[in-house]
Amino acid sequence: MRSLSPQDIVLNPVITEKTLRLAERTNSYTFKVRTGANKVQVRDAIERLFGVTVLGVRTQNYVGKFRRVGRYVGSTPNWKKAVVKVKEGDTIEFY
Repeated sequence: MRSLSPQDIVLNPVITEKTLRLAERTNSYTFKVRTGANKVQVRDAIERLFGVTVLGVRTQNYVGKFRRVGRYVGSTPNWKKAVVKVKEGDTIEFY
């Protein structure tokens, strides 16, 4: 099995009003991550990508929703969210 790069683990940030407020108040940032990634892999990837010190990682799995277009039925993909708390003074800039 090949080693995964940090770009393979961290897919993109989740930017909503709620996650931006969370970043301002608790210095926690939210990312969409690979579904098979564990907390240790997410921690290492964030530290290597952004050069910050990670204090904690919380993950949540989301099941895809069923969608219908006319008579065709499908579903959105399953995905995983990680909320990463970084050390006071460290920041991650998205823009």
